Amino acid sequence: MEILDTAFMQRALLAALLVGITAPAIGIYLVQRRQALMGDGIGHVAMTGVGLGFLLSTNPIWMATIVSVAGAITMELIRAYGRTRGDIALAMLFYGGMAGGVLLINLSDAGSTANLSSFLFGSLSTVSDADLLAISLLAAFVVLVSVGLRRQLFAVSQDEEFARVTGLPVRALNLLIAVTAAVTVSVAMRVVGLLLVSALMVVPVAAAQQISRSFRATFALAVAIGVTVTLAGTATSYYRDVPPGATIVLLAIGVFIVLTALATPLARRRARRAEAPRRPAECLVELPDARRPGDDVRV
Repeated sequence: MEILDTAFMQRALLAALLVGITAPAIGIYLVQRRQALMGDGIGHVAMTGVGLGFLLSTNPIWMATIVSVAGAITMELIRAYGRTRGDIALAMLFYGGMAGGVLLINLSDAGSTANLSSFLFGSLSTVSDADLLAISLLAAFVVLVSVGLRRQLFAVSQDEEFARVTGLPVRALNLLIAVTAAVTVSVAMRVVGLLLVSALMVVPVAAAQQISRSFRATFALAVAIGVTVTLAGTATSYYRDVPPGATIVLLAIGVFIVLTALATPLARRRARRAEAPRRPAECLVELPDARRPGDDVRV
């Protein structure tokens, strides 16, 4: 295949595969916690890490990971302990992170509009071997946490009070979800972009929820959708010369629309299947009552 002949596309496709797995894997917990926009906030904060990476001449992914993890922990602490001013503090954190990142990138020697755009919206040609190594290591951490601790994370995301009663370390697990979401943002920013990474965390999960009936099925289907749209979007970006992040997100929204349209007929079919075994049983119960000994039966 032509798309596999170039080294940069091989790196881009592998990065897209890892992003397609990790983003929905942690996104399902954010959706359960009704924190669908958390990834968007972390993406704003991670921009400061990218700027520091350029300014200090280090790998922007690792610097973005450090800064976004610190920002995610701050966001979680504000959520847990903040009161009436919590939303203002979060807004200042989000916008300050974005503004700081733009300023630092322009102050650095490598700063340019092209560099800024590649991190905001994704770019196929900018995925280097060092970036791919960083993405692989960070993606392994996300998968290990989201799959290995799925029971504990689901319990905390579903009902914190119940999880606390059962003896789970709720505060530590909440912080772990925030940290894992921050790492996912760093994994995805090269492919999808910081401004669109939140959509890839949320939309595949929302699409899977339209037709799935259990957490396990939703998790598996969301990851499958994530992998499909990231690989398809990356290939489309190569052949059509369109932005990869925007293409991937639009494909994910398209899958959501299709599955939403299929949800109602599937629900009706399931309802009919659930009712079908009951009808013969009801007839067998009512039949003897209709003809009791001594009753007059007319033909």
